[in-house]
Amino acid sequence: MAEIVENLQRVRTQINEAAKKVGRREEEVELIAISKTHDAERVRQANEAGQNVFGESRVQEARAKIPELPSSLRWHFVGHLQKNKIRPALPLFELIHSVDSLALAQDINRIAEEEGAHPRILLEVNVAGEGSKFGFKSETLRAEMERLLGLVRLSIEGLMTIPPLAGEAEASRRFFAQLRELRDSIEKEFDLKLPQLSMGMTNDFVVAIEEGATLVRVGTAIFGERARPKKHLATD
Repeated sequence: MAEIVENLQRVRTQINEAAKKVGRREEEVELIAISKTHDAERVRQANEAGQNVFGESRVQEARAKIPELPSSLRWHFVGHLQKNKIRPALPLFELIHSVDSLALAQDINRIAEEEGAHPRILLEVNVAGEGSKFGFKSETLRAEMERLLGLVRLSIEGLMTIPPLAGEAEASRRFFAQLRELRDSIEKEFDLKLPQLSMGMTNDFVVAIEEGATLVRVGTAIFGERARPKKHLATD
């Protein structure tokens, strides 16, 4: 318990300092504690230390974990969402960070209509163009934005990205800046607001905040190390 409390305090201090450095308010940045692979008891400890928003990347794991915890907790989905997991995911998560294609968005919209749901989503952008990662290419997103906006069940609230793995946080800065610039240009071109930028994980969330992140996805710095999955997911 003490370890998680100290870790959360350290992360929140870093968030506050990063925001102040660039003239932002701490309240402009929401911390998503990535709890994948960590059991309900550790999540409970984080909640008792004041953390209320958690991120999961596997629907099956979340379905087992969430009922064990207080209903006041808020849950975000941050992994790659498979088509066959959309229906069970919708009632669990208040925000899906990782809508990575028009086809997936269309499937979510169709199932949401069947379920009477209105999902809040972010569009995942592969700003570096890495072949191993999911996400819209920047030019594809711009070309498909009109069709995405026509999916009336979806509330598109912003963009998300995962930069290339790097040893130094500073290496991620240009990718975070590119996401912010893409967001700004899409807002202007389509006359809309995309207030959320989900970017930054344990190794680089300070730089992400300096570049405009409103949601940071931090797991290891809060809960400690965990077994790494074989596939790279949209988390930390």
